[in-house]
Amino acid sequence: MKRLIIAALLFATVLPVWSQAATAGKPALKVDTLDGQTFDLAAHKGRWVIVNFWATWCSPCIKEMPDISAFVASRKDVAAIGLAWEDTDKAEVEAFAKAHPVSYPLALVDLDHAPGDFEAPRGLPTTYLIAPDGSVAKVFTGPITGEDLAKAMQAYAKDKRS
Repeated sequence: MKRLIIAALLFATVLPVWSQAATAGKPALKVDTLDGQTFDLAAHKGRWVIVNFWATWCSPCIKEMPDISAFVASRKDVAAIGLAWEDTDKAEVEAFAKAHPVSYPLALVDLDHAPGDFEAPRGLPTTYLIAPDGSVAKVFTGPITGEDLAKAMQAYAKDKRS
């Protein structure tokens, strides 16, 4: 009986991991942004793209946003999209965006359905660095800096040359 209970508990903790879809190697993403535009990841092929999952209540998210914004603004070969991953309304996210402006578009995404080919983040912030060929170069969980992004870009380019 004890083994049966242990097996059931083990199965219950592993099942959610098995049932969660993994992010595709070359993910697709098409979302409507707060400013009424459409952000299509495919339209940015040939550039690095930062896909950043965040929330208005997430202190590390708020802390990293100015650094990501400055990094994007300083590089012509980089684009970004901020995906607000929370249960709130558009007006609240728009108010947040006015108080914390960034140089890249923001979108509010549905908590029940991860956007595009991306899996639901397991923590916030979660940031995907998409390489110019459309593949996932690196996934960061936790706050990042422009220096982190630059190092990941250099490491990916070095690995591709090898």
